[in-house]
Amino acid sequence: MAMLTPGTNYADVYANFRWRVPARYNIARNVCDRHARGRRLALIDEAADGTVTRYTFADFKRLSNRCANGLRALGIGRGDRVGLLLSQSPDLAVAHLAVYKLGAIALPLFTLFAPDGLRYRLADSTAKAVVTDGANLHKILEIRDQLPALETVLVTDGDCPDGTEDFRAMVERGSESFAPVATNADDPALVIYTSGTTGPPKGALHAQRVVLGHVPGLEFPHDFFPRPGDLLWSPADWAWIGGLLATLMPCWHHGMPILVHRAGRFDPEEAFALMARHGVRNTLLPATALKLMRQVPDPRARFGAAPRTVSSGGEPLGAELLDWGREALGVTINEIYGQTEANLLVGTNAAIMEARPGSMGRAMPGHEVEVVDTDGQILPVGETGVIAARRGDPVMFLEYWRNEEATMAKFAGDWCLTGDLGRKDEDGYFWFMGREDDVITSGGYRIGPTEIEDCLLGHAAVADAAAVGVPDPVRGEVVKAYLVLQPGAAETPDLAAEIQNFARARLGAHEYPRQIEFLTGLPVTATGKIMRRVLRQRDAEQRAGATTDEGGTDGQDG
Repeated sequence: MAMLTPGTNYADVYANFRWRVPARYNIARNVCDRHARGRRLALIDEAADGTVTRYTFADFKRLSNRCANGLRALGIGRGDRVGLLLSQSPDLAVAHLAVYKLGAIALPLFTLFAPDGLRYRLADSTAKAVVTDGANLHKILEIRDQLPALETVLVTDGDCPDGTEDFRAMVERGSESFAPVATNADDPALVIYTSGTTGPPKGALHAQRVVLGHVPGLEFPHDFFPRPGDLLWSPADWAWIGGLLATLMPCWHHGMPILVHRAGRFDPEEAFALMARHGVRNTLLPATALKLMRQVPDPRARFGAAPRTVSSGGEPLGAELLDWGREALGVTINEIYGQTEANLLVGTNAAIMEARPGSMGRAMPGHEVEVVDTDGQILPVGETGVIAARRGDPVMFLEYWRNEEATMAKFAGDWCLTGDLGRKDEDGYFWFMGREDDVITSGGYRIGPTEIEDCLLGHAAVADAAAVGVPDPVRGEVVKAYLVLQPGAAETPDLAAEIQNFARARLGAHEYPRQIEFLTGLPVTATGKIMRRVLRQRDAEQRAGATTDEGGTDGQDG
């Protein structure tokens, strides 16, 4: 289980790294049980009311053993899918560890998903159980009769209505003795659903080894993490690969503590105060969070937050954010790049390489990344193509869940295609040039248009719909919907707001269209496919003040 060897330059660090992935490997053994001797600190939990609770690795070993025994008694076994609909919390960490110990497959679910989004993922994965809390239970109860495979619903807090189980009571009843299943490194461990672009969301199935694949992606942008006194915190939700596998799991691989704080909306001043209170030394902050934090004047003088390292992903950072990081935080923010299928492939470490504003960085140690054409041929320096990673990388997914056709389309020869367009310069730096597909990147979330469009078509007034990403100064992009109305429906601001609320209730706050424009028809190809690039160009022309033939109505921007 290799870790980076510190060096003085990028070339040496990259050349000296070697993967060491054992044939037998279980995530829970690696990130928890082997650190469980003594009172080694694993997690600091600051609740919304300010209460702070500390957990050791021994605590998590005991609790996850109890949980694994409880889940086994409920019929959960090897290969079964278990939905985890919780925000960052000790309960969520316990559930993840227990699922891996059973050899089952974790299904992380975002708490901002509305019932429709949850129903699709739970049904497609045929999840046998789901763990949630009182705040989200109503969503599961609303769709439960549409999920024939779902046998067990566990609730971590609040009342447990008929047909549900008390998660914490189950944990307390379980025995502290449990022998984790002897899994192979290539055995499936979790399935994370991607954004749907040309179809519904796809489940990226990852192996147990995926944690080892992410370890360099924590060490490299955090300047050879861990160092004495390091403490990691990130607001990135554990339902996404960037939160779960870029922070929690590789941090615990090293036996290092992580800070958990559950808040409502992201508050930049509270983020600075939280980091100062706990002496946070390492943090992953999405670009959207950094843009909000940049609005806080003189944060070091006011709060005293002094991180050793800061990383960020989701969109390239420009010179302004990099300059602000050096001035306000005292560090150069290091960039990271990847996607659900193959994460943390490219990044920067300003201690051993130049930070070039606008660049994504270089291939992280352990990963072979190139720019290729659609046939998988490596393109010359400077040419634009698809950013791709070579097959066999431990961080790479196994397949799309029960979708062989989509899995095959993801690869060209020896290369896994990210779908992002870029170029590579003569020094090995990658430069993002745009998207090959129609994925929308908003606030660090990758959002596919298909699920949004399907939802919008469910409104009685909507005859046709297309969703695209349009520029936004804070989120990078926001979702804009172009709608064709049913005959007799009136193009009014009130209707636009009604449709937005309809979508928000079914999709979630991060996916609903913040802008709406009505059209008499959508641009389509000869085979009837929506040409979203034409709609993006239309928006760009409108922003530039160009005159268009059709008027639009913007809805609320909430």
